[in-house]
Amino acid sequence: MAEFVLVPGAWLGAWAWDEVVPPLRAAGHGTRPLTLSGLAERRGQTAGQQTHVRDIVDEIEGHDLRDVVLVGHSYSGIPVGQAAERIGDRLRRVVFVDAEVPVDGGSFASGWWQGQAAFDAVLAGNDDYWPPLTPADLEGQGLTDEQVTRLVDGSTPHPGATLTEPAVLTRPLGGLPATYVKCLLDGPEPNDTVAGLLTSDHWRLVTMDTGHWPMLSQPAELARILLAEAA
Repeated sequence: MAEFVLVPGAWLGAWAWDEVVPPLRAAGHGTRPLTLSGLAERRGQTAGQQTHVRDIVDEIEGHDLRDVVLVGHSYSGIPVGQAAERIGDRLRRVVFVDAEVPVDGGSFASGWWQGQAAFDAVLAGNDDYWPPLTPADLEGQGLTDEQVTRLVDGSTPHPGATLTEPAVLTRPLGGLPATYVKCLLDGPEPNDTVAGLLTSDHWRLVTMDTGHWPMLSQPAELARILLAEAA
């Protein structure tokens, strides 16, 4: 049996995986949804990029987990990708769910589609936090009104340092056993960095016909995919 470590994206806590966890547990697997430092019930804790990497590694090593399927959504793909190479043979597979991936020396902000200066300006105008999305920002993502409300109400401002500090990789990410889940309503193709990684024999692509938050919009289908990738 696998041990699923489920890491949510920006603004979110472990609660985001609430509907994904039961099917995984019903199949006999261990599940550990994780809230990263500075978010949700851990709001107020000081956090940088490497803090989040340590959060993940400490969860795995502190509980002596083996056969780990490490799952990262959106922003958390960056710390998850770094943690995946640090846990060595504890890793069974890493799954990036519509996620960013780490680039050595790069950050979430440095890859921002409007440029890092624009992203830095957002943080500067919000006390070095990235403010959560509004309902209008979530249109066209396959979410019901109830799901939008849940996402907005459950979000907390995201610590800016986790988004601007650089990633540190010790070996090529393409060597990891990995799956990339692309959510098609959020764009039909992975970004160029992910597309390059998908040329590796160790990586495979799975698509979902939903938006960027499949743990809310299609939790049963996402759980099915995770179970298949753990096999």
